[in-house]
Amino acid sequence: MNAYDKSCYCIELSTMDYRDAWDLQGHLVAGRKDKSIDTDVVLLLEHPPVFTIGNNGGLNNTTVSANFLTTAGIPVIRVERGGDITFHGPGQLVIYPIIDLRAARLSVSDYIENLEEVMIRAARDWRIKAERNPINRGVWVGNNKLGSVGIAIRRGICFHGLALNVNLSLEPFSWINPCGLPNVGVTSMQQELSHKLSMNQVGEAAKGHFEAVFKVELVMTSLDRLMIDGF
Repeated sequence: MNAYDKSCYCIELSTMDYRDAWDLQGHLVAGRKDKSIDTDVVLLLEHPPVFTIGNNGGLNNTTVSANFLTTAGIPVIRVERGGDITFHGPGQLVIYPIIDLRAARLSVSDYIENLEEVMIRAARDWRIKAERNPINRGVWVGNNKLGSVGIAIRRGICFHGLALNVNLSLEPFSWINPCGLPNVGVTSMQQELSHKLSMNQVGEAAKGHFEAVFKVELVMTSLDRLMIDGF
């Protein structure tokens, strides 16, 4: 008998364009809702450099001009998740769970706290003390944000998720008020430890903590197999 009484699919996708990942989540949400996908799905990936703006945000929280961002070649995309503006890029571990909250018996607040807990435990594995902060959702090391949470719910299915800064370049965060908050810093596991980390090792740790926090078994599969089985 498994340690957990529920399983969900897990797919590792390496680096994926933000719009492609966004579109994929839409397909998975639809499949989860109409039951063509019979269980929840967790995506692990990284994004090329991109700024995203959630429901609560706007370009007023950029600290550079639109021309500057165009010259830098970093797109700005407005999405339906909660929160304000943030940056994604290589070296950031992104986890997008597509979860039926009612079937999982999770409230929205409990779900968000679980996502934060996954990051807190992963950071702790490398002796980084991250914690919640009442100023803003996500996880923090002192006044510096280490990981973000932003979710959306469509027809009872939750998507988007968490982003943990591992080896991420932090310079683009200086071009915005991260999450709409002035006078806060952003950090990474690399910055806290003064050396780079293996993304594979951090990903494996995060998967283990996801299983423990959400009390599920992650069953590894491929996107091709899931699409064949589910659509």
